[in-house]
Amino acid sequence: MREVEFKMERKNLVEVGQEVEIIERSSPVNYHYIIKPAVAMSGCFKNMDRIKSDKGIVKDIKETPRGYYVIVEFDE
Repeated sequence: MREVEFKMERKNLVEVGQEVEIIERSSPVNYHYIIKPAVAMSGCFKNMDRIKSDKGIVKDIKETPRGYYVIVEFDE
């Protein structure tokens, strides 16, 4: 199992326990992921750290002064 943190700007867009689908975006030097449909975005990953799954389960949602962070668990 692998956990990845995604930044979400508004609350109540996903729920704990919900299955979410992600899409991969690339730039010349790294990759990032978006929870469909444009709910939250991950940080940057190097090629060797790419996420192999396209679906995961929301394990936690954290509220901080900087916004909301969604923790998604992937089966890899």
